Amino acid sequence: MAFLSIHYIYFSCLISGAALCDMSRSFNGVKARGDIIIGGLFPVHEKVIYTTGQEKPEPLACEAFDIAGFSGVLSMIYAIEMINNSSLLGDIRLGYEIYDTCAEVTTAVRATMNFIVKSNSSKDCLEPECTNSEYIPKVKAVVGASYSENSMAVARVLNLLLMTQVSYSSSAEILSDKVRFPAFLRTVPKDSYQTRAIAKLVKRSGWNWVGTIATDDDYGQAAIDSFISQATELNICIAFKQIIPAYLSDKTIDKRINETIKTLYKETKVKVIVVFAKPKHMIKLFSFLDKAAMSKIWIASDSWSTSSEVAKFPGIKDVKNIIGFMFKGGNLTSFSNFLKNLPTNEEYLNENVFLKEFMDLLPSCLANSTNSSNCLLNFKVGASEDERDILMKNFRPGIAYRTLLAVVAIANGIRDFYTREEYQNSTDFPPWKLLESIKNVTFTYEGQNISFDSSGDTNLGYQIVMWKTGNETLNLQNVVAEYDIENDALIFKSNETEKQIDSLKNIVSNCSDTCNKGQFKKTAEGQHTCCYECINCTENQYSNNTDMDQCLSCDTNKEWSSPGSARCSLKSLEYFTWDNGFAIVLLVLASLGAMFVIVTTIIFVRCRDTPIVKASGGTICYVILFCLLCSFFNSGLFVGKPCDILCKIRQMAFGLSFTCCVSCILVKSLKIILAFNFNPSLQNILRKAYKPVLIIVCCTGIQIIICITWLIIYSPHEERVPMPNTILLQCNEGSNVVFGLMLGYIALLAMICFICAFKGRKLPENYNEAKFITFGMLIYFIAWVIFVPIYVTTKGKYLQAVEMVVILISNYGILCCHFFPKCYVILFKKDHNTKDAFLQKIFEYSSRSASRISACSILSTDSLSSPKTLMFYANSPSQVNSDRSNIYIFESCKEAIGKEKDNGRLWNRNKFVRRKRMASV
Repeated sequence: MAFLSIHYIYFSCLISGAALCDMSRSFNGVKARGDIIIGGLFPVHEKVIYTTGQEKPEPLACEAFDIAGFSGVLSMIYAIEMINNSSLLGDIRLGYEIYDTCAEVTTAVRATMNFIVKSNSSKDCLEPECTNSEYIPKVKAVVGASYSENSMAVARVLNLLLMTQVSYSSSAEILSDKVRFPAFLRTVPKDSYQTRAIAKLVKRSGWNWVGTIATDDDYGQAAIDSFISQATELNICIAFKQIIPAYLSDKTIDKRINETIKTLYKETKVKVIVVFAKPKHMIKLFSFLDKAAMSKIWIASDSWSTSSEVAKFPGIKDVKNIIGFMFKGGNLTSFSNFLKNLPTNEEYLNENVFLKEFMDLLPSCLANSTNSSNCLLNFKVGASEDERDILMKNFRPGIAYRTLLAVVAIANGIRDFYTREEYQNSTDFPPWKLLESIKNVTFTYEGQNISFDSSGDTNLGYQIVMWKTGNETLNLQNVVAEYDIENDALIFKSNETEKQIDSLKNIVSNCSDTCNKGQFKKTAEGQHTCCYECINCTENQYSNNTDMDQCLSCDTNKEWSSPGSARCSLKSLEYFTWDNGFAIVLLVLASLGAMFVIVTTIIFVRCRDTPIVKASGGTICYVILFCLLCSFFNSGLFVGKPCDILCKIRQMAFGLSFTCCVSCILVKSLKIILAFNFNPSLQNILRKAYKPVLIIVCCTGIQIIICITWLIIYSPHEERVPMPNTILLQCNEGSNVVFGLMLGYIALLAMICFICAFKGRKLPENYNEAKFITFGMLIYFIAWVIFVPIYVTTKGKYLQAVEMVVILISNYGILCCHFFPKCYVILFKKDHNTKDAFLQKIFEYSSRSASRISACSILSTDSLSSPKTLMFYANSPSQVNSDRSNIYIFESCKEAIGKEKDNGRLWNRNKFVRRKRMASV
């Protein structure tokens, strides 16, 4: 508020004295009368001639005529004449006052003072109650200024009257702040869009290590800060940030530029420099650089992106590439026609001092071909061109187009303003009343819709130019792409221009080498995120892109990867396959076992009437063989790809088949214990309880109950176990408790068999079942005792093979101990498989067992399994008790001899008895 009060007093004083306020006489300018006057500020000259020892505040002289600024003046004049010749404002005509800012803040402010000189109808404003809202200056709106720093200073002056200011070039971010600059509008985007576009281009080209240079003014500082912010979001690192003085007259400029150059040489990996500076700063900077430093890629902001002055610098040929961002232009055909028909008569030149100066300077410049301060800046000519042709070739299309938009926006705002009834017939109003109409204006120019947003910015984008083309010639208008603000995207004009941009990717401007796929970036503490070392991803991790910050994890349930992998591989299924060598061996053994069982069964069936087959248990031996056959076939289910139904079947089939087998052996063992371990007084009772079929059914039934319980509680099922590189497909046994119960039950039956058979191991050798049962069960116990710890500790696909091996050992143990000896006798010892040989062995055993041996007598029976009479003779009852093995002999006699008919004759019982008695003697 204090600032505004001071300015208010200052301007009141200026306004009170017409002679003091009207400074237009001390400025170069162009004027035209009209009902409404629009002011204009353009840098027609590039710099001010400063002198030392200035004693009073007088305007300073300017030098270095800038044809770019001059083209802005001509475009404003053209726009106003175009509007006056149209029906847009009806009878109202626009006038103008255009002044030269000389690209300097003080000069721009002094020029602005001419815009606030009061009109003839304005109040004097010396009274205390007078306010700025009642003050009516002759100018209602201003077009300009060019540089952001100048526009800020001008805007603060115009803020006192809220006079509308529309800039054609100032892009500083701060000017969008409507609190500090409420009357400022512009026909260019704000710098944040430009810095965003530059950052996207840098990212697209694969650069992440860039340097930045900016001038020490509001424009440069704001632009470089905005770019750093935008670049950081895209993971682009700033290698250095160098600030150089805003004015070449600064005494420290050489020192600061030398520091900047040292930094450029130090950062050898930086190949891309982003610069927010004016053309004269770039010429100064390039003059200090050697060829190697200039060979870097320079990205130019709008302030020098199409500067002919820089393009004329002698060392520019050593610059590898300049990529410029300029404001988007439009169709200027009508303006070109205006330049073609531009009058050059003396009367017109006297009214337009800028055009007169241009015409005066042009001959000497063409003759000398120099670029001195007294000549023209930023122009090129041919051999036989007149002044109009030179203007058409050298005017700045971007500045001309945006100036046209500024004037047209003000004109449309004035039109909307006059739609209100209170101002239909008046051109004498304070400028602040026009501001709102211009802010809200929407119009179409050359087919493009133009409007201001809430920050006073337009929705135009940027164009990207590449100074050097394929033939290495400079072309400042070589537009290769556009940046669409609304879609935040780079749009290429053609495939050829896209290739020009893509060719930049061959240039590497990175702090560290690119991390390949399968690696991630590891940044050391305190370093830039773009400076890192590449580390291989660990096992089961991967990176599928370059320069990834971290590795991604594989889904270890179904995927895996080796260290340094770029992708995850699906885990293969691992199980005990049919083509596995070990599986083939086991399957061959199982097949041989099944074949042996079948062959044994055939032998037993064909020799079913022989004593040795009858002594093996009759029908029970066929049940055992059937169970063994099932068990051999079932062992094959442990090979191949597991599934739920297979897991259930193989364990249940094994449990039931082997239980039934052991139950049959148990019946044979119980027969031994009944005949061998009990005294005669218990024989009748125990014989009544000895029911083979019932025992087999009951024992097997208990196992069936265990298996059904197993299925109900937690049955075996398919399980996929993730391994490092594979997925182990196996059968989970479900409830380990019930699984152990099933095996334990079989072991219990086997233990009973073993105990019973062990006590009868000394019976006759050739026909002694007890020995073979003992060995068979012993093999079973050894196999399963070894199996348990191996099964618990084994992991992987061979776990199934372990169980299969134990099953085969158990099967072969029973087959070899129970049936192979009998088959051997049947096939190779046929003389031992007769009634006489059978009785002879009994006789020999009886002779060795006791001095008085009992004997058996077999009478005629209706069937082998139910004899009618068994006669037992002994010398005394005490001998029976002392040698109970004879009872087993009698049972063997009964089963072996049974009902024998030989041509209708029976064995002579008396001869048999007498023979035994003689043997006992």
